[in-house]
Amino acid sequence: MTETRKTFTRAPAGERREALIRATLALMAEVGPAAATVRAIAERAGISQGMIRHYFQTKEDLIGAAYEWHMRGLTGATDAAAGPVGGSARQQLARFVAAALTPPVIDAQAMSLWAGFIHMVLRDPRMRAVHERTYRHFRDRLQDLIDAALREAGRPAPPALARRHAIACNAVLDGLWLEGCALPEAFGPGELTGIGLTAVAAILDLDLAAAGAPSTKAGTA
Repeated sequence: MTETRKTFTRAPAGERREALIRATLALMAEVGPAAATVRAIAERAGISQGMIRHYFQTKEDLIGAAYEWHMRGLTGATDAAAGPVGGSARQQLARFVAAALTPPVIDAQAMSLWAGFIHMVLRDPRMRAVHERTYRHFRDRLQDLIDAALREAGRPAPPALARRHAIACNAVLDGLWLEGCALPEAFGPGELTGIGLTAVAAILDLDLAAAGAPSTKAGTA
């Protein structure tokens, strides 16, 4: 009997690095963090185990890169779903809030991955640093939109107040995102986005309903 040797793909360095990250995320989503062994990741990515160290010194470095990729991807998906820049500052803020609470951002697998990573944040300083960077990345994007909307309304906020607004609004979105991902059937069409827009509007004392936010089916995922 002849032995079939595993063949590995040759691809540009950037593609191989991305393949390793995607393989890590896929394995974690399918069967949990424990299943994301170096061997399993390499096989899923079609890359030899030895090549992994060419891109990541340790498995922990790869896990950290996967976490950052995942979280920045959610922010990117929110921006993409919000649509191109245009309209008033309030409209841009309303679209961003609505996008953060609708598919593809509302997604059970995305939440499952987040849950798999988050326990590592408490015990690994590297993961904590990734968490802080990605949290600030989303919050800073939200703060920029809030700042622009308040300026447009003739109520520019000092940086410290704009930061507090962003923290509060981000907390609202985080909570609704978790519930929407975990229990999508518990919410009617547009219910999550409606709650999110109402809450953010109350925090900022802005009329976001008049901004013409899109009507979306946030209750489905």
